[in-house]
Amino acid sequence: MAALTALAPVSALGARGSSSRRTTAWNLAAVGAIWATSLFVLALWVSGAGIQSLLAFDGDSATTLGRLTGLVSANLLLYQVLLMARVPLFEHGFGRDGITRLHRVVGFWSFWLLLAHLVLITVGYAATSHTNLLVQAWEFVWDYPGMLLATAGTALLILVVVTSIRRARRRLRYESWHLLHLYGYLGVGLAIPHMLWTGADFTASPAATVYWWSLWAVAAACVLWFRIAVPLIRSARHGLRVVAVAPDGVDGVSVRVAGRGVRRSGARAGQFFVWRFLDGPGWTRGHPFSLAAAPVGNELVLSARRVGDGTDRLADLRPGTRVLVEGPYGRMTGERRRGTRLLMLGAGAGVAPLVALLQAEPYAPGEAILVTRDHTVAHGLRRAEIDRLALERGLVHYALPGHRAATGGPEWVPATHARWDGPDLLRRIAGDLSAYDVYLCGPIPWMRSLQRDLRAAGVPAARIHSEAFSI
Repeated sequence: MAALTALAPVSALGARGSSSRRTTAWNLAAVGAIWATSLFVLALWVSGAGIQSLLAFDGDSATTLGRLTGLVSANLLLYQVLLMARVPLFEHGFGRDGITRLHRVVGFWSFWLLLAHLVLITVGYAATSHTNLLVQAWEFVWDYPGMLLATAGTALLILVVVTSIRRARRRLRYESWHLLHLYGYLGVGLAIPHMLWTGADFTASPAATVYWWSLWAVAAACVLWFRIAVPLIRSARHGLRVVAVAPDGVDGVSVRVAGRGVRRSGARAGQFFVWRFLDGPGWTRGHPFSLAAAPVGNELVLSARRVGDGTDRLADLRPGTRVLVEGPYGRMTGERRRGTRLLMLGAGAGVAPLVALLQAEPYAPGEAILVTRDHTVAHGLRRAEIDRLALERGLVHYALPGHRAATGGPEWVPATHARWDGPDLLRRIAGDLSAYDVYLCGPIPWMRSLQRDLRAAGVPAARIHSEAFSI
């Protein structure tokens, strides 16, 4: 048994090296695709006398800047759709955490460039024709093909952007925000006809026209295939149904799901699915939940804290309820390990995927540390499994319950430890951090605070693994 334990990490390191090369290849392919279309957009603008018009320093200068901002905004809008369409190129290339960050950045940039496009085009046309700005804007809306649709689409995109601002989003239930966010697809759909019917850079040549129509057709096909068809096909093939529902802590719930050939789904500890339970009205709203246990046989387990309508419904699920899933997604898996030791830090529901990883990964007694952060010990999820791992595999578990300190101290620790310096506390917990891979899962501000202290403690960025679902 000792010999097998010693050999396991060696073979695992070889597999992780191969995985790292595959991830790099996917990343290069994804970045290359984005650069290829972006350079094509720039080439369209240059070929349409964009530089000459810019140097004219008259109404044409504003118009050509409006053309450029419109082209870039359209290209970014395209990637807004593709990034959230679960396209394997981007899922493997950037990971869910990278896609989440890109989606937010690309979304805001495409919106502001869209507004700049509207203003610059209106100013440019008005200056060239010596027309009042308001009159010119009115003529655009009423006289140009597709502009009424584009105006409605712009209004919907404004709604999506406003509700995506973090302060506004915190005031909305997840279910309400998710429903409003779907209007972004409708907004894009209403804006496309204007671009493809009247945009000079979209109709300047047969090649440009074919390129843009093909690109948007591919984007629509990706949404229909990867977001709708593939999940339905996979769910039908596996025939997933709820097996059991049980409390998990004072405000959590654990759900076991089983089906046919679940092992062929390729799910790994640390990954997540988007789950839909066919238990009545509202089933269409998907919720991302990580696997709370390493996949074994044909069974999957999720564990969640009850914080809203979607999670409250989990407690009322009945055995036999059919389940639709999208996934598995995410790269916060054991394949990212580089060291021999594990330091896991989880807050709230973020503990669940860390427990799944601890079940699946090889480590000797004392080589894995789990730090959990909850309001009270009773609020902790997966406590029975954590205790079992401590007893059977030598997991070291530190619980840090309690509320945050009102002022001062690291943001990721409770008031009881507020006097500690963050990096020093991490060293006190784990000792020499050079041999550790660190996995984080919890609220985004909490993880950011931890990442700062980990870097300050000397942990390389390549050894810090995390993933965020929220945009």
